Amino acid sequence: MSSDSTVNELLELLRETGEHSRYLGELGVETVGPADLSALPPSVRHDEVKTSLPEPINESAIRRPAVAANDPVPQSSLFGDIAAAEPALNQSPSTETLEDIWRDIGECTRCGLCEGRTQVVNTHGNQRARLMFVGEAPGADEDAQGKPFVGRAGQLLTKIIEAIGFKREDVLIGNVNRCRPPGNRQPTLEEAAICRPFLFREIAAVQPEVIVVMGNTALRNLLEVREGITRVRGKFQDFRGIKVMPTFHPAYLLRDPSKKRETWEDLKKVRDYLDNTPPTRSAS
Repeated sequence: MSSDSTVNELLELLRETGEHSRYLGELGVETVGPADLSALPPSVRHDEVKTSLPEPINESAIRRPAVAANDPVPQSSLFGDIAAAEPALNQSPSTETLEDIWRDIGECTRCGLCEGRTQVVNTHGNQRARLMFVGEAPGADEDAQGKPFVGRAGQLLTKIIEAIGFKREDVLIGNVNRCRPPGNRQPTLEEAAICRPFLFREIAAVQPEVIVVMGNTALRNLLEVREGITRVRGKFQDFRGIKVMPTFHPAYLLRDPSKKRETWEDLKKVRDYLDNTPPTRSAS
């Protein structure tokens, strides 16, 4: 094997390991330091790695789908101009309804996720809710039923909601992306950037008092922070005048039940805030 080939193989392994690390991070697992390639078998061939793992994202090479001028897609960068496409909650309330937004979404074909989904999974719940929960993307159960958080993770979320004194029908539940990614993988930067303006429009229409973001995808797409969920969870953040509480995703709690205690502490802060703050309007 030539030295150039060896270098190229190592660089490829580093890139692919970084992608896997990013996936683990979405589950709430914080990775520290460079990837340890010593654990890989020496017999692993370069072409095997390339065909078994996803290609790393090159933002500068992303091909954007052709969309109508009024579609809420940032035009010059994935995140740079997104504020121009989204309503500013602190300036004026939105006059849209959720039904208006859902009609605009329609049978969306704005990104490649449309090819493998069964149906679009829109935000669901009380349209005058004080409290909103935001996750990553639909899974298999959600894709089949057309509602967010109805599988095992959704059942756990329902118990969490009830534990803080609410019913599921009292709150609003949604995701950054509305179509199930293949194999329940994490949405790409492009897929999230295309879909999340609809979520922002829903937030502007409902204007909840608190948003609970669950997992790194929801955290980073709503707040655009670099820190992972384990570093910022439990601390109220701000999204255009709305309090945001980051916490672990219920799917991660199913994998690591020891994190339920920390999640409970986070949600108690949300409960206490809402209990001690007069509602800005009726939730009925």
